[in-house]
Amino acid sequence: MATDKNKYLKCVLESHKIKNEQSLLDKHIAKRTEIKEALEEKYGVNIYTPFNSGSYAKNTAVNKKFDFDFMVPFKRDAFKTLEEMFDDVYTFIYEKYHSEAQVRKQKVSIGLEFSPDKDFEIIKIDVVPGRELNKDQYTTDNNLNLYVYNQFGSFNKGSERIQSNIKAQIDKIKDSANKTTLRQIIRLLKVWKIYNNKPIKSFFIELISIKAFENKEPEGDLWDMLKTVMEYIKDNVKTVALPDPGNSNNNVADSMTESDKNSLSFDMNNMILQIDGNSDFIKSYFPVNSKFPCEEEEKGSASYGVNKNAPSIPPPLRFG
Repeated sequence: MATDKNKYLKCVLESHKIKNEQSLLDKHIAKRTEIKEALEEKYGVNIYTPFNSGSYAKNTAVNKKFDFDFMVPFKRDAFKTLEEMFDDVYTFIYEKYHSEAQVRKQKVSIGLEFSPDKDFEIIKIDVVPGRELNKDQYTTDNNLNLYVYNQFGSFNKGSERIQSNIKAQIDKIKDSANKTTLRQIIRLLKVWKIYNNKPIKSFFIELISIKAFENKEPEGDLWDMLKTVMEYIKDNVKTVALPDPGNSNNNVADSMTESDKNSLSFDMNNMILQIDGNSDFIKSYFPVNSKFPCEEEEKGSASYGVNKNAPSIPPPLRFG
């Protein structure tokens, strides 16, 4: 029997709700509070209040890849350079937490992955240091500069030119994602990204999904709307401009290489062709979180939470 794509995608969304992992969420909140207080004690008057800056803050998070992005805004005179700021925060966090967590420098953040606890759960926190653009103006304009430790799309390693307004980013995504269908599409694409190990920033997915909705309001059921957004990505990812809501001069599309964009376009096209050809393939590309299977829709039906009969992801189809 063919898979009801709309009903199945609703099950995928239900299984990936954050509330399903309330205990793990509470642990992340507690650890975030601990790190926040440690940073405030260390840097005192040299920082403004740290805050959540990732998918959880934007209401677009899914429970499979659970972590917190944590923004730490420094005052302009706290450090002479952004590199000095980045290295100092890394050194402090490493010295404080290396015995209980892996601490590593990432593209624009310092990542902490704590050892499994008694429940075998892992807490992940990404600390993003930023320095205010204009002296004593952060509380008014919220503008920050970030340091690029590793190559970040077209941004070179060691660059100090990523200027943004993280609060404006959060507000843009959060306000747009209040449209239920858009929030659902973003979460489904994140599910695909996570399970298929795609090197795409969640922020990119959020912005290009918003762009697709602005270009053409999707119609139909959940699969129809997801397909409309996927088609937009396929056709436009190589050329689309995605202005940073926090700095219109910063094109978030530059966070992806040309090779990454080509691969993403190919992936979207391939998924559409495969799923339209055989609806069961939707289970391979957008899996249910097996930890939280959906209840049976009707007596005698197979639970969508068990994908034993789902085909493995097929080899890619050629364009055309």
